[in-house]
Amino acid sequence: MRVLIDACVLFPTVMREVVTGCAAAGLFAPRWSGRILEEWARATRKLGPEAEVFARGEVALLRARFPGAEVAVPEGLLARLWLPDPNDVHVLAAAVACSADLILTLNAQDFPRGVLAEEGLERADPDTFLRGLYAESPDAVRAVVDAVVAEARRLSGQDWNRRTLLKKAQLNRLGKALG
Repeated sequence: MRVLIDACVLFPTVMREVVTGCAAAGLFAPRWSGRILEEWARATRKLGPEAEVFARGEVALLRARFPGAEVAVPEGLLARLWLPDPNDVHVLAAAVACSADLILTLNAQDFPRGVLAEEGLERADPDTFLRGLYAESPDAVRAVVDAVVAEARRLSGQDWNRRTLLKKAQLNRLGKALG
């Protein structure tokens, strides 16, 4: 399954790490465009000037980890598509360009199901999507989440538990499923 990942899913670190960890485990094929990665890097500015520099390093690592994931979007494609928020048309265009099955986003209102269906696409929020992956491959998803929790503990010095960290990352249903 090809999944186009929106910038709003890449920016929260824990959410990104769980989603991309599941992709690295072979549970789906991630896709994004250069513009989506740029949006992610620019969005981190609100955390301070050093955050964008760090995010650009993360973008480079993500590109190296998934060399076939970046999608080129033909200009003509942007012109023929419509969404309620014109600033999100590039996300839809990237999904169409790579023949994605799904757009993974937190912005449901900006991606109406009817418009997506016309392009053969669906959308899902990360929590629902990851919960579905867990139902299909519980051991793989649990291993990814446990690795993310361990890294969060190491980096923060806090004793995170799975459910608390996933709740903080807006992945409540996945946290409940994992226990």
